[in-house]
Formats: sequence, structure tokens, C-alpha cells
Amino acid sequence: MTTSTPGTLQELARAHMPAQDAERWIGLLKPGARLRRAREGERVVGLLGGEPRLPEGVEWPVWEGRGPLGFVAAVDCGAIRETAAGQGVDLPLRTDGWLAFFYYEDDEALEIVDAGDPRTWAGYRVLHLPVGYEELPRRATPEGAASYDEVPLTAEIGLTAPAGDAVAVARALGFREPTDEYAHPVGSDAFVEEVRRLAPSTHQLLGNADNVQGPVETEVARGVLGGVDWSDPRLEEEAQRWTLLAQFDSDEEAGMCWGDCGVLYWLIRPEDLAANRFEEARFTWQCC
Repeated sequence: MTTSTPGTLQELARAHMPAQDAERWIGLLKPGARLRRAREGERVVGLLGGEPRLPEGVEWPVWEGRGPLGFVAAVDCGAIRETAAGQGVDLPLRTDGWLAFFYYEDDEALEIVDAGDPRTWAGYRVLHLPVGYEELPRRATPEGAASYDEVPLTAEIGLTAPAGDAVAVARALGFREPTDEYAHPVGSDAFVEEVRRLAPSTHQLLGNADNVQGPVETEVARGVLGGVDWSDPRLEEEAQRWTLLAQFDSDEEAGMCWGDCGVLYWLIRPEDLAANRFEEARFTWQCC
């Protein structure tokens, strides 16, 4: 094992794992756009919170019988793709315009959006809005909807690492039991800490999801399959069909706190992403 500090995720894997396992893990890395507050002079590619800009005729998303959803974020697909291309990275994003993300937050936790319960799926939404979003009129947040402070976002393009408990990692490294992760270097504190250093968790578009508690792909798959038992053999296969579209962390500057400092996730099938069928995205959330 090397004593130097690895500078890339690939170097990290090769320093900690047997050669064959390292290459398999490296094969799971995905490019993504990490989103953080834009400093002065940096290109703004999205916004957390504030008031969204919606075209005339586009209604504010509502969960019928519950109330209007809160506006979480909007991201400029074309700007993010151009930023990635300028660094020689081809993101699997084939559209311009903006994606706007909405979620129903209930302060009293009486209504919870549950990935396993289709009756609650009206509590999240993704809208694909046109080019020229910046010129659209702002839409005032309706009464009853959660609102957040506006934070401008810029993008940092880079490889994202799969969580140690991801289904894809278990398959690639031949784990037979969930606890196998902890007996392998991929689950060691040293490896996990270095992954955090090289690929810190934040708001993100595309790439690998950063799980808070267990594989988010499995949670979405379970809902898609009709709330099957967690031991259902179909669950693993279905989980492999989903990839991260976006995740939004709790954010003190925006006044966002999802449960106990949790994260909101939108996942999508790659074929739907390629065809710009963002309405097919599915949602889950996790907290500590």
C-alpha cells in the first residue's frame, strides 16, 4: 500500500484494493456535476430555492388534496453540459432548457412522500422548462407551499464514486451478504474517508448517488415493483435499472433541512434520461 495521498479516485482504489477489485470498482465511477454556491464571477448554472420562473400556462405543481409543492431547485442543462464538455467530459444529458424540482414538505410530518407508496408520488415533480428560463417571469410561491432562500449554484465536473453499499458494488466485488462490505477495503474507514475527500457529498446532477442510509436505487425499485418484500429476488435486478438524476442535500444557506439533515433524490432509467422523459423520474429521500 502506498504511503502517499492519492490524488484521484482511481489511484485511491489501486492503493487500497486487490488489483482486480480495484479495476472493477473503477469501472463503476460515473461523471457528474457537483453543485455548490457560486462565488462572484463564477458561471451560475442553477438555483436553490427562491421563486421559480414558469412559462404562462404551466401550473404550479400540486398534490391534490394536500397542497402545493415547494420549489427546491432549477438547473440549466445546456450550461452544465457545456461546462462538462469544456473539460472533455461527456455527460449523459441530451437536452437544453432547465429542470425544475419540486417536493412536498410537511413541517408536521403528517404527509410523507414514500418511494414505496404510489399514493404519495404526487408529492414530487420534475418540470422540463424551455431555453430562456432566465427571461421568464417569476412565479410567486402559493400559500401553503414550503419556501426556501435563493442560492445561486455553479457546477464542478468530476467523477463520482458509488456508495460502498450500492447494489452495483456488491455485484462487481462479488458480495453475497450485505455485511461483506465491512470485511472488504471498500468498506474501511480509511477508504471511505478518502473517497469523501476526493468526491465530497453535495448537491449533484447525474453520477452516482451518495446514500445516507442504504441504496436509494433499491428503495425506488421496491416502489416500482409495487412495494414488494425486501427479500424479493426481483428487487436487485430492478435496482440496476435506475441511475441518479439529481440529489439535493440539506442546505443551511437556503433554509433546507430534509428530516434530520437528509437528502432528496430523483432517479431515472438511462433510457428515459436519453429520451428526455424526465416525468418518468422517481423519488426517494433519506436522513440520518
